[in-house]
Amino acid sequence: MRAAPCVLAKAAVLALVSASVTAFAADVPGPSCSGFGYRVVRGRVGDAIDRTIANQLAKEDMDYIVAPFATDNERRGLWRTEFWGKYMHSAAPLFAYSGCARLKANMDSSVKAVLAAQEPSGYIGNYPDDKRCGAGWDVWGMKYTMMGLIHYYDATGSKEALDAALRLCDYLAGELGPDGRRKRPLAKTGACSGMPSLSNLEPVMWLYNRTKEPRVLKFADYIVAQMDDPKVGPELIRSALAGIEVWRRQNPDREKQDCWKGGEDRLKAYEMMSCYQGLLEYWQVTGRKDCLDAAVASANSIAKGEVNLAGGSCTCEHWFHGALKQYQPYVHLQETCVTTTWLRLLEKLLEVTMDPKWADEFEKTFFNAYLAACRPDGGEFAMYTPLSGSRWHGQHHCRMHTNCCNENGPRGFVSFLRTAAFAKGDAFYLNQYVSGIAEASLADGRKVGFDVYTLYPAEEGVQIAARAAGKYKLVLRIPAWCRKPVVKLNDKDLEGVKPGYFEIDREWQAGDMVVAWFPMDVVAHVLDGHVAFTRGPVLLARDSRFGGDVAETVSEALSDGSIVGGSLLVRPPEDAIAMAVTAPLRLGLHSSNPDGARQSQVTFCDYASAGSEWRPGNYYRTWFELEQRPWE
Repeated sequence: MRAAPCVLAKAAVLALVSASVTAFAADVPGPSCSGFGYRVVRGRVGDAIDRTIANQLAKEDMDYIVAPFATDNERRGLWRTEFWGKYMHSAAPLFAYSGCARLKANMDSSVKAVLAAQEPSGYIGNYPDDKRCGAGWDVWGMKYTMMGLIHYYDATGSKEALDAALRLCDYLAGELGPDGRRKRPLAKTGACSGMPSLSNLEPVMWLYNRTKEPRVLKFADYIVAQMDDPKVGPELIRSALAGIEVWRRQNPDREKQDCWKGGEDRLKAYEMMSCYQGLLEYWQVTGRKDCLDAAVASANSIAKGEVNLAGGSCTCEHWFHGALKQYQPYVHLQETCVTTTWLRLLEKLLEVTMDPKWADEFEKTFFNAYLAACRPDGGEFAMYTPLSGSRWHGQHHCRMHTNCCNENGPRGFVSFLRTAAFAKGDAFYLNQYVSGIAEASLADGRKVGFDVYTLYPAEEGVQIAARAAGKYKLVLRIPAWCRKPVVKLNDKDLEGVKPGYFEIDREWQAGDMVVAWFPMDVVAHVLDGHVAFTRGPVLLARDSRFGGDVAETVSEALSDGSIVGGSLLVRPPEDAIAMAVTAPLRLGLHSSNPDGARQSQVTFCDYASAGSEWRPGNYYRTWFELEQRPWE
């Protein structure tokens, strides 16, 4: 038995669409959302975006996070100058989405302070000259400062901000470039085999795309060479093309050594992915296919060997072949900076490859690990989100009342808005399903759009109503996890629906309705004597709010991929829980359930809602021990 589909009657939808077509581009206030396929998002995701803007980004104390730029006394190698750039990473794009005046005021005041801190040399930071461009996080801070200034330029057109970013880039190249004043390879600065410093490739390519300055591209060439230099760099291209998995990148005997011992550590997840992000930008300009192939190979390794059922990864921010170890209670699991950077990498991979598997990966991570890290009121992001345990606040960084994940967390919503829907050529792509207004311009300049009505992924149905008449394509992502998808056009079944991209090419009329139906089974995932359950793209969890022993042993004879029959979607007991599901399972060991008759209707919630009270007593669990049978 399943819940009723989340669809509206045809006449009701037609009336809604007809009323809105005349105000096609004017029914939502605020500036243009350049690059966002959803102009407005409703429902649970829309609420999370709105609350994060109102309760975190708009309330940020800008004087506090830009204050480090007014000093040059950082001698401990700390990373205070990253916070402002990370804030701008989401504030500027989400200003374009929301039109929030407070975000604009925050950006204006902070950029003024950052520009005032720029030295005649072009340097912006807080390290004294004898400590600059060395072993600390100074070069990493320059990366985020450039990014922040470029984001402000994109949002406002400020030539002053773009010029400041270019001067900072010139300073970095002059100090650490091939003929740099410091006489030091860029890859030999910072931590983690130089990857934080080398990840400056991304903003350097952004600058080149906006300025077309040949010297900027020349510096990018040098950075790429450093990335793959076996004498000084982390060999990010050759190791990927050689098929070395990310968790073995330090050397083939990865399992025999301590991956956190010493500074030459190539397993740091966040910084490695940031470098591949830059390589994708570089490939788009230069056409160097080895850069694209290395990024794709690394992402495949991450998706296969590191990403867990919640779409998260890493322990202590390092790769550790985590997909095979996800049932174990590893420390500092799923850092939010890693989760957000994985979403950003998936965003770029989808853009350059148009392979729907990256949208599948994005869906898993976004609706599980990412939303789980966001506090329900939107005011904070957790630093770590274990697969079992409780949600809790992040630690303070650099003796400041903030941390990297809290400043970086909102950026995941930007990736969602940029990948959920977009136009390419004569086609409009819907990759993620949320209620809202999706629109974009085709290659010929025509604006097309759709009203989307859904409670997905809590429910299985999505209704999509066309807003614009004309000949064009609607391309739907059919999730890879769905066994029997159904798509209807104006109440008629369409043929050939299967996982991947499904194209509807027709002469559209305003009010034409597409209904997509993605049946969701509760599926068991068995790993080394433990079991976890998913429903559609969502990882399920037992939560202490439902009562009972959330760590109880499961005594069913389950195999990996088996479907749990008799599961029901039920009404959540409180608004803080997005989805609740019951499934019939035998619980307890044989000694407590000798006849096997104690089958319980076990209540689960979605992982993102588990532990959402953010207190130690609100405990949840996703992996459960299976009763062992010696003959199996």
